[in-house]
Amino acid sequence: MDKSGPNGCWVWLGTKDGSKGYGRLRGTSSHRYAYEALRGPVPDGLQLDHLCRNRICCNPDHLEPVTARENWIRGFAPSAIAIKQGACLRGHPRNAENTYVRPDGNNVCRVCVRLNYAKRQAAKKDAG
Repeated sequence: MDKSGPNGCWVWLGTKDGSKGYGRLRGTSSHRYAYEALRGPVPDGLQLDHLCRNRICCNPDHLEPVTARENWIRGFAPSAIAIKQGACLRGHPRNAENTYVRPDGNNVCRVCVRLNYAKRQAAKKDAG
């Protein structure tokens, strides 16, 4: 581990998870291993968020236990960016009137649902 990384990051130099770029150590992520060794266990139901946004950083000062949703919202996925901007992926306003909460807890844009329904109906009409 290189403790002289940018912005105080402790850069993991060992094995990395090929798909997501996180460091790996003894069957777990290197950042989780470092956090638990120096700070204690991550509370049940929480995951570690890299406040520095550097996936190979193991500095416990750069890690915060948060819910999966909070970690996702803090990220840069297109859907997370849309939520932060107060809109759906297509730019429709994300407010109480325009948001439907599905039984599974997922939120969907009512305008997009109507557009998708109309598109499916038109495709059925054209096909048959």
